[in-house]
Amino acid sequence: MSVTTAPPILTVRNLSASIAGQQVVESVSFEVPATGITAVLGRNGVGKTSTIRAILGLIHRRGEVTLAGERIDGLPTHRIVQRGVGYVPEDREVFAGLTVAENLALAERDKNPRREFVAELFPDLVARRAQAAGTLSGGQQQMVSVARALLNENQILLVDEPTKGLAPKIVGEVADALEEASKIVPILLVEQNLDVVRRLAQGAVVIAGGRVVHTGSAREILDDDSLTTRLLGVSAEVHS
Repeated sequence: MSVTTAPPILTVRNLSASIAGQQVVESVSFEVPATGITAVLGRNGVGKTSTIRAILGLIHRRGEVTLAGERIDGLPTHRIVQRGVGYVPEDREVFAGLTVAENLALAERDKNPRREFVAELFPDLVARRAQAAGTLSGGQQQMVSVARALLNENQILLVDEPTKGLAPKIVGEVADALEEASKIVPILLVEQNLDVVRRLAQGAVVIAGGRVVHTGSAREILDDDSLTTRLLGVSAEVHS
């Protein structure tokens, strides 16, 4: 009996990008499977966030980006989003003066948004639906940011540093939500917390100097201390 492997949901080929004329991504190529979570790893400042932003067309880029077999690199950001690319930005970017409910309502673009799914994942947001988003804690704001992306039926989520600056308990809650979300949509995850990567990610793409220097199993990297130290500049034992 033959096993059919689903084609990748996202393919990136020779992607380069610049900000204000300065090259921030040199030549990045990788694929994201149609299921599960793929982590983007690397030291600080190597181009991880810029790669995500380039895929979305938020910064000037060149190269080929294919979503479910369709080229999207020539499209503006709003068209890419409409084709089913959800985005959770690094700095949350909630509308501080609007309530939680208003933040979520603004994100809805589908006829039948997944309100019940989001409510089950984030019951605290239901309780705070009338509260101004700017008065929430950092962890609660992160949950609003993730919830906005999950309301719509996306083909992939691009999630950038979701646990950055959060308390350990909240890190666990955000990881729980991403794990549950990955059952219905593939996720490309930029994450510095290796404990979270170890728990969530199946595959990994390592970037250094604006280029991909390693791809493979996330566990393959994190279970090999010498590889982790060489590629990421940290010891995997510290996070195990």
